[in-house]
Amino acid sequence: MSRVFKQSVVLLLSILLPGVSYARIIHTERSLYSTILIDQRGSIVCMQFSVRREQRNQSCRDANDPQRMVFTYSKMMMAALLFQPNPQRILVIGLGGGTVPTALAQLFPDAKISVVEIDPAVVKAAEDYFDFRETENTRVIVSDGRVYTKRALARKERYDLIMLDAFNGDYIPEHLMTREYLEETKQLLNPGAVLVANTFSISELYHHESTTYTAVFGGFINLKSASSSNRVIITTPEGTPRVDNLSERAASLDALLRPYDVKLSGYIDEFYKKPDWNTVARILTDQFSPANLLQSK
Repeated sequence: MSRVFKQSVVLLLSILLPGVSYARIIHTERSLYSTILIDQRGSIVCMQFSVRREQRNQSCRDANDPQRMVFTYSKMMMAALLFQPNPQRILVIGLGGGTVPTALAQLFPDAKISVVEIDPAVVKAAEDYFDFRETENTRVIVSDGRVYTKRALARKERYDLIMLDAFNGDYIPEHLMTREYLEETKQLLNPGAVLVANTFSISELYHHESTTYTAVFGGFINLKSASSSNRVIITTPEGTPRVDNLSERAASLDALLRPYDVKLSGYIDEFYKKPDWNTVARILTDQFSPANLLQSK
């Protein structure tokens, strides 16, 4: 079904059923890396990428409540604050609409936040449609995440919080999933720092990715929610984060995160440390990373 035909169907339905809200495409652009589509349904504006099979929402913003996080996976990633409640140096790989880095900049106004995004068209779309703004403390680097990591290592940079969010719902670049990349990223973490990754919860790739994170970090918290097809990995350079006193920490953070519609206390019972994957699945490496084939199974 062509895009023109889809738009015609939406227009016809909006005429026949005026009381029903349908998405209206307000911007479409083919960049070097993907097709970027911005649509609006009422007050909700969403960014979608088309890389492999179909359009999937990457970021959404509610114009009537711009601080509210629309997607569950964004809220889940904020669970990293349970283990690092005051990060002062933050690295985010993948911008999307800028939901997470914008929230972090508001929560930690003195923190230095570096956001790495490979596609300049995504940066412009985030600015034009999601009100994302660079500031003195929040800067965007247009670069491949792997290249940036190598250069940051050469500069001896270190971070209190690293967020890997180069996942568009369908695809993560293979070179950002391998043991070598995770080992490089691990070296950027300060002692006591936290790494959080938005990634797959289904497909054959789940097993290989899990064994890869285990090989590098020794263990991790596996956060999955019934309301999301994503899973979030939370780990530290010392291994699996300690989970004692989480209820007390969550109670104080819930008040801080209320404007974002984030309630961390609701995720504590969904933290899993025991493997639910094939623990002998082959580790992903720069020489073995058939992520595209595995994800389709």
